[in-house]
Amino acid sequence: MALSSAVLFPHSLLPLHIFEPTYREMLAHSLDGDRMFSVGLIKPGVSEVSQVDDLYSVSGVGLIRACVGNENGTANLVLQGLARVRLLEWIQEQPFRIARIELLRNNLGNPIEADALSAKVKEFCARIEQIGIPLPPSLMEHLRQIDSPDILSDVVAAAFVAEPIQRQQLLEACEICERLRLLIQFLRSQTLQK
Repeated sequence: MALSSAVLFPHSLLPLHIFEPTYREMLAHSLDGDRMFSVGLIKPGVSEVSQVDDLYSVSGVGLIRACVGNENGTANLVLQGLARVRLLEWIQEQPFRIARIELLRNNLGNPIEADALSAKVKEFCARIEQIGIPLPPSLMEHLRQIDSPDILSDVVAAAFVAEPIQRQQLLEACEICERLRLLIQFLRSQTLQK
């Protein structure tokens, strides 16, 4: 699914409203199969996706956790992010696109640095909560319980970073310390704006 403003992170949920005929067919195909599909961000300046290069090459793959069909043929669903993938090429274009993909693996790097950066991310999240930015209920309690720098970075990116290009940069960062440093940069800019 090619979207202009949505990025799907592993360990996060993305609500979607499916209304276009092509995506209705894609959804039916997914529900009949493995219940998974990928969400790719359309590059700036692209008005209509015609080739795989019109999307950023790194996308999120998700599992359909819930789907409710409407009488008019549209559907509301929740997609749970599972992994990062690289889009390599279209292997089908009609009636909907299917891409050949490559699973991207995370690289923790230095575990001591990753733990220190994770603590800093949690500090910035607490600061954002203190300055009064509305957060989902119990999010901060959930963040306190996450020990994995990988999971923490994805959950915080999904919850705190709204700008699509910044979200894409975080999705593309497979080295965990690099992702955490980038996340801290984005969180810092949010606290300075308030």
